[in-house]
Order: sequence, then C-alpha cells, then structure tokens
Amino acid sequence: MTTNTTTDAGTSSKTAGWTEFKPTALLVLADGTVIEGKGLGATGICEAEVCFNTALTGYEEILTDPSYAGQIVTFTFPHIGNVGTNKEDIEDLTPANRAGAVGAIFKADITAPSSYRAADHLDHWLKARGVIALAGVDTRALTVLIREKGMPNAVIAHDPDGKFDIPALKKRAAAWHGLLDLDLAKDVTSGQSSVWTEKPWVWNEGFDEQTAPEFHVVAIDYGIKRNILRLIAGLGAKVTILPASATAEDVLAHKPDGIFLSNGPGDPAATGKYAVPAIKELIKTDIPVFGICLGHQMLALALGGDTKKMHQGHHGANHPVRDDTTGKVEIVSMNHGFAVDAQSFPDGVEETHISLFDGSNCGLRVVGRPVFSVQHHPEASPGPQDSHYLFRRFFNLIRESKGMQTLPERDHAA
Repeated sequence: MTTNTTTDAGTSSKTAGWTEFKPTALLVLADGTVIEGKGLGATGICEAEVCFNTALTGYEEILTDPSYAGQIVTFTFPHIGNVGTNKEDIEDLTPANRAGAVGAIFKADITAPSSYRAADHLDHWLKARGVIALAGVDTRALTVLIREKGMPNAVIAHDPDGKFDIPALKKRAAAWHGLLDLDLAKDVTSGQSSVWTEKPWVWNEGFDEQTAPEFHVVAIDYGIKRNILRLIAGLGAKVTILPASATAEDVLAHKPDGIFLSNGPGDPAATGKYAVPAIKELIKTDIPVFGICLGHQMLALALGGDTKKMHQGHHGANHPVRDDTTGKVEIVSMNHGFAVDAQSFPDGVEETHISLFDGSNCGLRVVGRPVFSVQHHPEASPGPQDSHYLFRRFFNLIRESKGMQTLPERDHAA
C-alpha cells in the first residue's frame, strides 16, 4: 500500500503507507517459543539461561557481574541505557575477559546517554563486550512466563539482516544442557594471584588507594566483584586474590588474617568438587571466614549442607532480608539461581538471614567459630548501605582473633 504526499516544493512523491517491521534479533526458548525484536549490541548466536532483574538502576554493574555468566538478563525496568556507560562502574575483575551476562532483553530502545559520567553509549559498549541484546520486547509478559514456568534455557540471536534459521535455533535451544551441574567459576576466575589496594569510589574524587593496611585478607576468586574488594580494602586490609582452584595450602601460605569466599556463577555443587575440600580445611584453622553468594553456597556444602536450583531465582535490588542476629530488615541486592537448603544444616550451623519474599535461606554462621556467609550482595548498596555492616562484622572477627577491641558494626542506629 502506498499513499501520495506533497513535499514542501509542491511536488508529489510516493511513500509507504505501512512499514512492516523486520526483526533483527530473536529469543528462542527451549519450549519453541520465539520472541522477536530489534537487535542491539553484538551480533551472533548464544545459548544461555533467561532470568529477570527488577533493579531500576545499575545496569552496567549487573551486566558485568561475573555471577551472570551463562545468563541472559531481562530488565523489568523499561528504560535501560539512559545514563550510558563508563569505566568506573564495571564489576568484573578483568574487563578483557568480558565475564558477565551474555545477553540482555530490553522493553524500549536504548536512548542517548544523559549523565555527566557517561563515557560511551550502551549499544556501543554492548558491542565491545560481545553482549547480544534484544529491544522492543514485552518484558512484563516474559517476566510472567519466567515466574510461571521457571528460568528457561534459550538461544539469543542477532543478525542485522534478519536472516534466521528458526528450526535450527529451536533445536539448539532445546539441546542446551543448562546451568545445572555446570562449573562456570573456572571460566571467570583470575588466572593468577594478584594484590588489590583500590578503595571505594568517592564522589568527585574517584578511587583512593589503601597504602597503610592493618590486616591481610586472602580472597578466593570464583567470579569476584570489584566493589567487594574495594570495601575490604577500605576497611583497612591488603587483599591478595587467588584463583578458584586455590588449595588450602595456597591460601595459608599467604598467612592471612581473614579469608573471603567470593560470589560467582554456575552450580555450586559443580564448582564445589574442587573448592569444597579447600574450604573444609580452611574452616579448621579458626582464621575468620566470610562468604558471599556462591561463596555462601559452597561454605554450606563444606559444612554438610545442600544446595538446590531455584524456580525463578532472585535477581534485583529491592529484596527484603531479615538479619535474625539483630532482628533488623535490610533492602538488599541479589543475584542467584541456586539456594542453600537451611533444613540440611547439621548441628552447629545456624541460619542467620532469611528472605522475606519467599523464606529462603540468605545467611549462616558456625557456632563457636569465626565463620559466616550471606546469600545476598552487601557491596551492591541498594539500601544504599543497609548491608555494609557485614564487612565490619568480618573485620571484627579478625580483631577478636587478634585480641583487639571491636568497632561498631553500623555508623549510626538504623
């Protein structure tokens, strides 16, 4: 169908009355569902698990969190990209490795950045990181599907010419094994040991360095986030980072005052095949141990507990969690598709934190030992600093182990 129009010069021309949209990207679920949209970011095809994230801010931190390796993130907030990207907000330790989400789903197209901190357009940034994105999707409908059916395996594909072999994509999505029994920590961990000294970002000043550490913390990197390291350094520690494959002997050779078990992607039971034996030995030393996310899950396994795959997972920055050691409720950031089964805890292991969304476990501690962990991400600051006390709790355990006076966990009453 065409219609006649008149130009400013008075001449007649023909324009299309209807413009047919040709999809340049697809999300093909393992059950055969095909979702069409506009392709953004990198081109190509990738298998992954689809989850949804309810955060309104922090898309750059989300997409660079190594815990999202092997996943496609559906953003429930419709406007993603409006503040652009920059080099300061990435979370993966080695940007060249591009550890993080492999795909992203947006409702609206990416708009031009509007922030004094913006250094690049999100679409350019996605291309550089190799992340395939899809815009123009009814993300509410996709979120409802995930809530009802669980996180699906899928293929995301982007071709600027819109040429897709849909039967082949369906077959590829159905054949993908998924995250169960998959060790992804080995793909995102540091290749060698390193030292971290950068402290938290300060507005209008940037990052400072820890030049006079009081303590030494060894962090085992299963997919660690930069802001975790910054908070540890900011509280007075030199941080030595070791790869996920580090043995107890490797850790103890550094004579640490504290040991940190990091976040990371994949099935904790799979990574635990080589990580749990080391953690078991480290627990016996009475050196304070603190774990987050995957580190929490593998600590639970080392203590005799179990983990399980979740239906839809927890992904967002608005999750209420109760700390049963204080009775306080904090708003936290979460990113996990596996959970610890608190009913599996042996004697001597206590549940400390509980999700007020579904009652799932969010923390544990060992009675009589300086060992604890949490499922959520206290460094992500959605509250904005509701959970920073956990790092102070870790440092107080270090102080106690040295016969030093402890400090208040919180800066003020909350």
